Amino acid sequence: MHFFNGQSSRRLGLLAAVITVVIWTSFIVIARASSQASLTSLDLGWARVVGAGLVLLPVGKWLTRQGGESSFFGLSPLSFHVTAVCGLFGGAGYAALVYSGFFYAPAAHASVLLPGSLPLWTALLATLFIGEQISRTRWMGLAFILAGGGLVGGSSLLSAFEGGQIWKGDLLFMLASFSWSSYAVLARRYAVDPVRATVAITVFAVFTFVPAYAILVALGLLQSKLVSAPIGELMFQMAYQGLGTVVIAGVAFTQMVRHYGAVRTTMITALVPGLSALGAVLFLGEPLHWHLLAGLLLVTIGILFGVRQRTPSPSLAPAQNS
Repeated sequence: MHFFNGQSSRRLGLLAAVITVVIWTSFIVIARASSQASLTSLDLGWARVVGAGLVLLPVGKWLTRQGGESSFFGLSPLSFHVTAVCGLFGGAGYAALVYSGFFYAPAAHASVLLPGSLPLWTALLATLFIGEQISRTRWMGLAFILAGGGLVGGSSLLSAFEGGQIWKGDLLFMLASFSWSSYAVLARRYAVDPVRATVAITVFAVFTFVPAYAILVALGLLQSKLVSAPIGELMFQMAYQGLGTVVIAGVAFTQMVRHYGAVRTTMITALVPGLSALGAVLFLGEPLHWHLLAGLLLVTIGILFGVRQRTPSPSLAPAQNS
C-alpha cells in the first residue's frame, strides 16, 4: 500500500518506536509497583499470555482463513517451525524468564538488565546469524549505551554480590534480554509481518506456558494467587500485560525491526533504562542521583552514534508492507 511507502513508512517506524519505548518504560515502573501487589510473578506471566491470547487467537484464526501458511490447529498464521522458534524466544521463554526474575531480584535490577543489555546481545546475534555488519561508529554507540546503562544501575547491581538469591534474578533478567534479542534477530531473518509474528508467539505461549503453569500449580510446585487476587487487579494485569505489552508493543517492536533493523531497534530501546528510572522518581518517589543523569547522557550519545549509519545492506533491507 502507498501509505507505507516513503515518508509514511518513516513516520510509521517512528510511531512504532515511540509506542514501544513508552510501553516498555511503563512496564518496568508498573512491575516495580506490582511487586507489592496481590499476584505472584508467574501469575503476571499467566495474565500476560492469557490476556494476549484472548485478543490474538481469534485474530490468528481469521488470518489463517485468508490463506498462506498456518500451524497449531489453524491458530498461528506462520509455519510450525517459525512459530515454535520465534515463540520460544519471544513468547513463552521470555515470559517465564522475565517474571521469574522479578521473584528473586528487585525491579530496579530489571530496569538496567532487561533493556540495557539488548544492544549487546542483538549486535552479537545479528553479526553471527544474519551477517549484519556493525560499523566502528555503531560499536562506539554500543559502548556509550552500555556505559550509560552501567551508570544508571551500577549501585543496585553491586548489591547482587552481597549474598542471598538476588544473583538468580539478575541472571534470569539477562537470559530474558538474550531471549528477546534472539526473537528480534529471528524476526529480522524471517522478515515476518509484525501482526502475524505477534499472533504466532502468543499462540505458542498459550500452548506451552499456560498448560505448564497449570500443571506446576496443580502439583504444588508453584504458588498461585489468581483465585484470591482482587478481580480488578487481575483484569488490569490481563489488559496491560496482555493487550499492552504483547499486542500493542509486540506489533510496534516488530515493525521497528522491519524498519530500522535489529541493531538500531535495540539501540532505540536503550532509552528505556533511563526513562524507567525517571518514571520511578516521578511515580514511585525514588531518589534522583547524579549517576542517573550521567547515564542518560551517555545513552543519548550512544544512540546518536548508532543511528548515523542509515543504509542497510541490500540482503538485510527491511521488508516493506504491501
